[in-house]
Amino acid sequence: MTLEPVDWPTRDLLAHRASTTPDATAVIDADADESWTFGEFDRRVDAVAAGLESLLADSNGRFDDLARLGVLMETRVEFAELYFAAMRRGVTVVPLNVRETAAELESKVRRTDLDALVCEAGTAELAVEVADCPIASVDEPERGGADSLRSNSGPTPESDLEPAVLESDRTHLLMFTSGTSGEPKIVRLTLGNLVSSANASAFRLGVAPDDRWLCCLPMYHMGGLAPVVRSTLYGTPVVIQREFDPAATARVIDKYDITGVSLVPTMCKRLLDAGWSPPDSLRFVLLGGAPASSELLERCREAGVPVHPTYGMTETASQIATATPEEVTTHEGTVGRPLVCTDVTVVDESGEPCPAGESGELVVAGPTVTAGYLSDAETEAAFGEHGLHTGDIGYRDEGGRLWVLNRRSDRIVTGGENVDPGEVIAALRSHPAVEAAAVVGLEDREWGERVAALVVPADGVETGASGTDEIDLESLLARCGERLAGFKQPKTIGFADELPRTASGTVDREGVRERLLEDGIDVAEST
Repeated sequence: MTLEPVDWPTRDLLAHRASTTPDATAVIDADADESWTFGEFDRRVDAVAAGLESLLADSNGRFDDLARLGVLMETRVEFAELYFAAMRRGVTVVPLNVRETAAELESKVRRTDLDALVCEAGTAELAVEVADCPIASVDEPERGGADSLRSNSGPTPESDLEPAVLESDRTHLLMFTSGTSGEPKIVRLTLGNLVSSANASAFRLGVAPDDRWLCCLPMYHMGGLAPVVRSTLYGTPVVIQREFDPAATARVIDKYDITGVSLVPTMCKRLLDAGWSPPDSLRFVLLGGAPASSELLERCREAGVPVHPTYGMTETASQIATATPEEVTTHEGTVGRPLVCTDVTVVDESGEPCPAGESGELVVAGPTVTAGYLSDAETEAAFGEHGLHTGDIGYRDEGGRLWVLNRRSDRIVTGGENVDPGEVIAALRSHPAVEAAAVVGLEDREWGERVAALVVPADGVETGASGTDEIDLESLLARCGERLAGFKQPKTIGFADELPRTASGTVDREGVRERLLEDGIDVAEST
């Protein structure tokens, strides 16, 4: 007798977990102080899946399991319910950023050709404005134009809905890149990508029976959605907080014995500024979305925050490499070694691998890496012999640890010489009075481009001529002169309270250029 292989996975992740540990806590709503077991949450998801049955039916009443479902919602339990309901029905989920303008959202809705859009009361009006497909709300809509998803429930939660047979390589998510250099790309992620990412993360961060991962990042980004998926796989609770707030988040971490949390550096800094100190329960703080400053990492060490700086992409379903607190101390600036089953190759301009210590473009391969973009042309341009070309410039040391310097597209060419902004940023950050910096190229009549830097002083530091609590141009330029060749040193410098950022938290380089053109100080006229 020959056994035929079975496609993996055959059921959605929540259904598998609910059949294994139905009585274990699955989700905790920190705002409402409510919780549900995996069995209870599974039944709630069934009810939402029933609502999708009629929302996504075609003109003949047949359900379209190849449909694309837009989600325009803040972080909340209902987002998680909708996500797993869509997975259960085999529907592709398209998370949309609620903080974007109507024009930006209209473009994304058009490019993804949505079959339906689910919103909440607070985004219903925006949903009606940007989409002409069927729209439903998880709340009772405050204005017309969007039906309640519950009124579309069709079969009762107890009905036997036929779940989709899932395949590991079928597109499950369409997510947008940050779009810092042009129109955001649309990334195709599979269930296999997400499961592989969860497994690789578990090997780096560990999983304990009493783990509780706090989700306070936007779920329309991978950093907010990943804890929901991973906790379901691990069989541990995810604690959902609708919005980050330093005081409220600190209370949630303490009240619910949080063991892990994903944050961007600005959030971590605001927690520390509010006087927060981590409880004994906290095992890891996964810090990503933007580089963490040396000062912030030092503050984390002093406060006993178990910080794990990470480097990741939407295209890799989150983490590529993650540093341990020990590596943060002994190898300042590293994002750590690549996760298990993730291969990172550093290549030069010709695509040849670089030796340790030499910078080049980071190319990633492995089971977490997307099969491509929605655009075939973008896919073809992004993949090469060694995998996905990330567009990021960095290097690795003899021990395999990675350092990420900047985007390849951010490279500045001045007088025929290449300058990687990350190297300049590192020199600026080495000044004790600098909190953060962004470096861009500005048009220059003589040299083509000039190196320009927008600098954020550390807390309590003012810009001035001299003094222990001041940062002045002379000392800043002297520090750069010690570490950088002349053509790499900033020729224009500006100061700001914070760096301009995109909706996803990455540095808005056009915003930086605008600030420098408006307020920058020309500090040298030659290279």
